[in-house]
Amino acid sequence: MIAFLGTGLLGSNFVRAMIEKGGEVQVWNRTPAKAAALEQYGAKAFSEVREAVKGASVIHLTLKDDASVDEVLARAEPGLVKGATIIDHTTTSAEGAVQRTREWAKKGFAYLHAPVFMGPPNALAGTGTMLVSGDQALIARFEPALAKMTGKVMNFGEEIGKAAKMKLLGNLFLVTLTGGLTDTLAFADKVHVSMEEIYTLFDSWNPAGMVPGRLKRMSSGDYSNPSWELSMARKDTRLMMEAAGQGALTVIPAIAAKMDKYIAEGHGGDDWTVIAKDSVPR
Repeated sequence: MIAFLGTGLLGSNFVRAMIEKGGEVQVWNRTPAKAAALEQYGAKAFSEVREAVKGASVIHLTLKDDASVDEVLARAEPGLVKGATIIDHTTTSAEGAVQRTREWAKKGFAYLHAPVFMGPPNALAGTGTMLVSGDQALIARFEPALAKMTGKVMNFGEEIGKAAKMKLLGNLFLVTLTGGLTDTLAFADKVHVSMEEIYTLFDSWNPAGMVPGRLKRMSSGDYSNPSWELSMARKDTRLMMEAAGQGALTVIPAIAAKMDKYIAEGHGGDDWTVIAKDSVPR
């Protein structure tokens, strides 16, 4: 028996997919109607979380944050089967994942933090990526079932909390990407470039392929032999800000300020990726 706590858009589709594969699933959600809606697919809904986990050897969670995970698990604890495994797909802090792993182990339960890169359609289709780290024996035991949920499981080794770090790193990139695209759209609006013209550009020129090579260049420590000098990149950011007008852009002014710092330190003739020099992990 499986219990699933948190049946929002992602959790509800995870539950539906589990049932389609023949699983028996007991569900709970803070808003009872969301859990009850899954009964049409074969789930058994409960209004009390401690009742939802009774008889379940595995408990999955998709909740909001560290505080909600701690709160819900505390409320569920009286109903937990001795030795049950808790698999938490919530995006949380690494510190929270470490603390929960250790605290629940002392109580006789296994806790595995397994955040995901996927949306609701992926949860229903069993496609996407799940991240895990920590107890390798525990991961080996559950990896086949987790792979059915997502299609791909990335194991980041024995460090408890590393999966949480990698999830936040990935989300940081997505937030940064969206921020950059927001500036791109704001600039386009100011200089009268249409969405159709933007699509035309990116249909032909796809910068996604540059990411691996750019990361290697940024982390190499060698910024000589520039393909684009920092001073020239800074000139272009000035042109962007001037064309867009005061206050139109959010991300580019912050990058320009960082460029100014490195130019003042004598790096104007280096490759512009030198702005990552002091950010690369040691």
